[in-house]
Amino acid sequence: MAASASVLGHLKEDVLKQISTMNDYTCCSDPPFEETYTRLFHKHNVGPTTHTTTTVEERDLPLIDLAQLEGKEKEKREKCKREIAKASREWGFFIVVNHGIPPHILEEMTKEQVKVFREPFYKKKADNCMNLRLSSGSYRWGAPTATCLAQLSWSEAFHIPLTDICNTSPNVVATTNLCSTVKQFATTVSELANKLANILAENLGDDKKVSFIEEKCVPNSCYLRMNRYPPCPKYANVMGLMPHTDSDFLTILYQDQVGGLQLIKDGNWISVKPIPHALIVNIGDLFQAWSNGVYKSVVHRVVANPKRERFSTAYFMCPSGDAIIQSYKQPSKYRNFSFNEYRKQVQEDVKQFGHKIGLSHFLVCN
Repeated sequence: MAASASVLGHLKEDVLKQISTMNDYTCCSDPPFEETYTRLFHKHNVGPTTHTTTTVEERDLPLIDLAQLEGKEKEKREKCKREIAKASREWGFFIVVNHGIPPHILEEMTKEQVKVFREPFYKKKADNCMNLRLSSGSYRWGAPTATCLAQLSWSEAFHIPLTDICNTSPNVVATTNLCSTVKQFATTVSELANKLANILAENLGDDKKVSFIEEKCVPNSCYLRMNRYPPCPKYANVMGLMPHTDSDFLTILYQDQVGGLQLIKDGNWISVKPIPHALIVNIGDLFQAWSNGVYKSVVHRVVANPKRERFSTAYFMCPSGDAIIQSYKQPSKYRNFSFNEYRKQVQEDVKQFGHKIGLSHFLVCN
């Protein structure tokens, strides 16, 4: 009897441990990266290890004070516009301050975003943690098509079309602050994106093309993405977000102070130092094609942090799906293509190769 009681006691302990493990998995807010991508770690003989960080030079991006655009002196306004165009040609990235978006909106955006990502994983995966009528597949994490560690992104995100924002039941009081915050952020950042895009279009010197972006990049075709990069303490050389270019006209990013964003400059990776309440602007593939290669869509990535989580929110300025992307002057480096065609090609490439090919598919053959 004593032996039987001992066995039962051990069985009871094992059951309790299993229940505890199940509860931890159910309640945990982090996606199950290790469990899901075990095969990749085994395939490359990678096990838990001390996290090492490759030394990457930290350089200052072009810093542009947008307050100059609102000044009375024409020369200062024109100088600011030239700085925006120069940064877009030479870097494809720049930082803006005094951009007109109140700090409290940015701070509230981060606060509400943190709440969303603190929800249990199973709720986020069900697209219902915000009680919003989000489009199917709005919540994304990891890299479903990854075939090697280089294609794995240790991150999660909510991809939110602007048409989805605040489509919530009036009876859901708990989401009111989140909805109003996201809407405020989207509205103010959208205005800024239009202003910057018009400046860049005007700089090309073809007034007939300036209206294209305003007509095609309407709110219904743009979207936000709220990002979270969980700590990755065990595995070295795992990316928070794999290297890529953006498939839009213009991206505006608000990030916290953790850092991790890196981009290619002169053939080398450089690290971007966060600046409180500043916004990062980068050129997307469509603007590179539309400008006939004048403005550069630059490869960038996010490195995983071994100890700290990172949050950011990005606004993507996109045209309608049927919009035809045509270089503003001839001879064109790229053939004409619709945005729908471009997105379809990107999806096919990711499925086939595990990563995006991009504009190379649309170069005009000489």
